[in-house]
Amino acid sequence: MTTFLAAVLTATAPVVLAALGGLLCSVSGVFNMALEGQLLWGAFTAVLFSHLTGSAWLGVAGAVLCTTLYALLLSVPAVTFRADPVVVAVGTNLLALGLTAFLMRQIFGSGGTFSSPELAGLPTLAALGLDAPVAGSQSPLVPVAFLLVAAAAWWLGHARSGLRLRGIGQHAEAAESIGLRVPLYRHAAVLGAGALCGLGGAQLALGNVTLFSEGMSAGRGWVAVVAVMLAGSRPWLGLAACLLFGAAEALGFRLQGLGLPQQAADAAPYLITLLALVVVAAARRKEAPV
Repeated sequence: MTTFLAAVLTATAPVVLAALGGLLCSVSGVFNMALEGQLLWGAFTAVLFSHLTGSAWLGVAGAVLCTTLYALLLSVPAVTFRADPVVVAVGTNLLALGLTAFLMRQIFGSGGTFSSPELAGLPTLAALGLDAPVAGSQSPLVPVAFLLVAAAAWWLGHARSGLRLRGIGQHAEAAESIGLRVPLYRHAAVLGAGALCGLGGAQLALGNVTLFSEGMSAGRGWVAVVAVMLAGSRPWLGLAACLLFGAAEALGFRLQGLGLPQQAADAAPYLITLLALVVVAAARRKEAPV
């Protein structure tokens, strides 16, 4: 059971970081479907900077910086020029998929998967002296992800700037009429989501494993989008949706070890997430007034 719970936390962390970024964008009034590409870009840049510097923490810093800058590809068209964020996000997702594959061959000289003994991965909490039955095998970014959810829940519910962000998402024209700079808040939300996806990508590539593989985000960004749709403006509900995905992924790995075909094990987390979305959507429709 301890091993299973540890696997759930490991699988959940990258998704919850991306989902938290998407939730902040959604609260501000920008629907961010670019999480998949940003998560993949964060994973690639984390491995790149870790490989170049020999430091996993510089890899994390590089991923956060580069993915924040990458988020400008969504922020500028969608917020400044009021382009359709869904169309822009699809373009950035496709760009990340092609660009990481291209740069991987140009920089690392190989396609498919890159790993090296010189590639520095994130230390575990146990290696840092914080050993515990479940948490000891996790990287420091895993508890950081859960702490950020708690911080975001408090910020959106109590801090003046968080309440303003919610107000902007609910009625941007009214917010502008009282002097709030709506584009500034929305730019900050989209760029903040980029930074969180950079953290999530770093955890995926340097914490969960220590390598980069083409397309290694593997739909996790889309699961994060689903979590945002389930959560609305409630970070704790988003965390619960991500934990459901993490539990399904960990269960899939365990069932694969018991003889379940790999394809079925890989599909299980996404199927369960999709079913959760359908159930919640049906419940909301039933509760809606006629």
